[in-house]
Amino acid sequence: MNISLHMERLILTGVDLPSSQRGLLQASVEAELSRLLSEGGVGAGLARGALLSQLDGPPIEITAGADPVQLGRQIAQSVYGGIAP
Repeated sequence: MNISLHMERLILTGVDLPSSQRGLLQASVEAELSRLLSEGGVGAGLARGALLSQLDGPPIEITAGADPVQLGRQIAQSVYGGIAP
């Protein structure tokens, strides 16, 4: 199964992430989401080609000075929580 996911925008309210760490965050989100999708797949609707214009995943708890790699994993897990089977 081929899965195509396009995230136009990711809004992180109250997160102070230096621009130098945004690449790490993005790579971490992509890697973790790829792992979750390959291991667990998607819900039946999405598997049939349904589109989502917006996704509200489960909330995550962010601590000050959060590591961008760990934060990326948490974000990916939240996104996956909104599309998981």
